[in-house]
Amino acid sequence: MKWHQWQEVAGLIGIFVFLTVVITVVVWQFGATIRARGALAREQEYRRLAEKAVQAQEETERKLTELDGRLAELRKSVSTVERILKEVD
Repeated sequence: MKWHQWQEVAGLIGIFVFLTVVITVVVWQFGATIRARGALAREQEYRRLAEKAVQAQEETERKLTELDGRLAELRKSVSTVERILKEVD
């Protein structure tokens, strides 16, 4: 083989390696982009779920406070009725 033919083979191998590297990097970056979008979607879903949990907890706390107030009023009423019944006896 002549020197010129070896240069053509080396050039062809170089081009093949270069294209392989470029294609690999493009596919790798495409995969990284898809993974990043998935992570962002999961993060947004977790945030939405956390906000919903906080709202539910606040609503539960509000209802418990309301029930505590009603229970206090009921205790006063029961106490009053017990006192009246003791006076009647």
